[in-house]
Amino acid sequence: MACEVWQEKLEAYIDGELPVPEASAFSAHLRQCSTCAAETLERVQMKRSVAAAAGNAYPARAEFRRKMLQRVSKPARRGQWWPRLVTLSAALILLISMANFYLSREKARQELVVSELTDLHVAALASSTPVDVVSTDRHTVKPWFEGRIPFSFNLPELSGTELSLVGGRVAYLGQTPGAHLIYRVRKHEISVFIFPDRGGITANLPSPVTKLSFTVASWAKDGLRYFVIGDVSASDVDGLSKLLRNAS
Repeated sequence: MACEVWQEKLEAYIDGELPVPEASAFSAHLRQCSTCAAETLERVQMKRSVAAAAGNAYPARAEFRRKMLQRVSKPARRGQWWPRLVTLSAALILLISMANFYLSREKARQELVVSELTDLHVAALASSTPVDVVSTDRHTVKPWFEGRIPFSFNLPELSGTELSLVGGRVAYLGQTPGAHLIYRVRKHEISVFIFPDRGGITANLPSPVTKLSFTVASWAKDGLRYFVIGDVSASDVDGLSKLLRNAS
């Protein structure tokens, strides 16, 4: 019966439309129910695919761009300022359309990266073994990654905070290996993903925002790209993000 109740609220949870208390209760249910966790992951993946398809708008055809550029480059005869003005306006509209297309594609690409990492976070919550190295000691977790990923990183000291380190595992985004760390705050899990800052692994979200009902932050530092994702408040994500930025 409990699953039937949550099934009715699944879409609202994924879209971030549930009130905070209900969203927290839903997240707690996912950690206990593999069936609901699997269906939630499937719905998130479906929305990710739809978002990626929506971002693939068609740009202006090459032939159209060539004709526009030719018309702009032709010198106007004396007194023919009106046709030239029309041509320049058309060229301006074309440039704006191309800029909007680029921004749309870039946004769709960033949304896809965040969606894929959200999938990994949800999958970890549904797994009986979310991490491969289990330890609350950063001096145990960090060395475990040596030889498993092609970079090193620093983890923060958590004393005096409500955060605790659960452990870590190697994660892949496309063909790129990175670190997946899990932290816990008040019985809620937060995933931290670290990858090399190159290629398509980008999403500039220095301040926490809501994506698919999860709070997400992302930034780049020292050649690495960090992602912090969790079904927690923006202040929790921001607090952990600041600790990671200042880790030495």
